[in-house]
Amino acid sequence: MTVTLRPVHDSDLPVFYRQMNDPESLRMAAFTPEDPADRDAFDAHWRRIRAADGILNRTVLADGDVVGSAAVYGNPGAREVTYWIDRAYWGQGIATDALRLLLAEEPERPLHARVASDNAGSLRVLRKCGFRVTGRDRGFARARGEEIDETVLTLEA
Repeated sequence: MTVTLRPVHDSDLPVFYRQMNDPESLRMAAFTPEDPADRDAFDAHWRRIRAADGILNRTVLADGDVVGSAAVYGNPGAREVTYWIDRAYWGQGIATDALRLLLAEEPERPLHARVASDNAGSLRVLRKCGFRVTGRDRGFARARGEEIDETVLTLEA
């Protein structure tokens, strides 16, 4: 399977919205919008981040099909990576390939990531891409309705 990244197109947004409303994906991601089903809030969020300077947003394609998104955002020195892959494509190496491509586009280091500590798949992806655990935290996971453990990772130069 060939994984590529490209800028986000308007036509990607309905796919992202559907992906972000999968209950199992929401639970695994944990730190989600207050109401993922609020389409107006979703659209406003994407308008904001697509217009903002300093955010690298990409659509993830697998053999030409839209399967997710990946981004780098935040202030210099505290920039974070994030990605979302359609659950139907989990376990196929797509997230790892997409993150490697994103990292090749983003020269700034260090980069950071935060993940629910029980999200073994995402932890594996980040470690394969060179991120190392640098801390632990607790935060309120809206998708779970409770505070959970979070792992903080860093990719150094």
